Amino acid sequence: MSDTSDLRWFDSHCHLGSDAAEVIARARAAGVVGIITVGTDLEESRAAIDTAHRFDDVWATAGVHPHEARFGMDGIVELLDDEVVVAVGEAGLDFHYEYSPRGVQSDVFAAQVALANERGMPLVVHSREAWEETFAVLDAEGVPDRTVFHCFTGGPDVGAACLERGAFLSFSGIVTFKGADDVRAAAAGCPLGRALVETDSPFLAPVPHRGRPNEPANVVHVGAAVAEAMDRSVAEVAAATLSTTGGFYGIELV
Repeated sequence: MSDTSDLRWFDSHCHLGSDAAEVIARARAAGVVGIITVGTDLEESRAAIDTAHRFDDVWATAGVHPHEARFGMDGIVELLDDEVVVAVGEAGLDFHYEYSPRGVQSDVFAAQVALANERGMPLVVHSREAWEETFAVLDAEGVPDRTVFHCFTGGPDVGAACLERGAFLSFSGIVTFKGADDVRAAAAGCPLGRALVETDSPFLAPVPHRGRPNEPANVVHVGAAVAEAMDRSVAEVAAATLSTTGGFYGIELV
């Protein structure tokens, strides 16, 4: 196996907590040079922004997760003016848990799609067990020029439907799971320039760290699994996803 210790990675989606300094230090040691920490409601979006201001290699998003849609979007718009905020979201639909009513989820998602379009900002989409409904909202509002389906869990047909809409696919630790053949098939069919890698930490730790809290340093394992699915070298996937993520979020890495 070739040496991959000098590769540079970008974790396109995670949720940094109060131990951010230690987690970021381990990520840097693993070759991670950029991290997007994601807002899920007003409080978490503010926390993400605060973290991003403290670390030069961290950027934030601001938005309302479908679980939190029932609490509305008050205060989110103002956060988008902060210089470290690079996207709207994560926003979308989650019909697995339905912590918020479906109709409320759809309304709040549509509002955030419209906001991304108005601001010319990237949109980070969460979709679980709601693909057709997610596509319906996006099609009605207009798919933002830079839209990513984070933690992509669909198969190749769903992946193709996302790509046909001009969207990007972000692969998480799920791509390493034994039962995730559909996700690996979607990765195999995804053009290299439309793929991102993420940890979604502290959730979904990849093999060989399953069962433990996840962190951005583990994006290297996600990248390696995506490379295997695509039948490409790890170095090629690292370089491409680094460049693609920077371009997607409008971030120029030194």
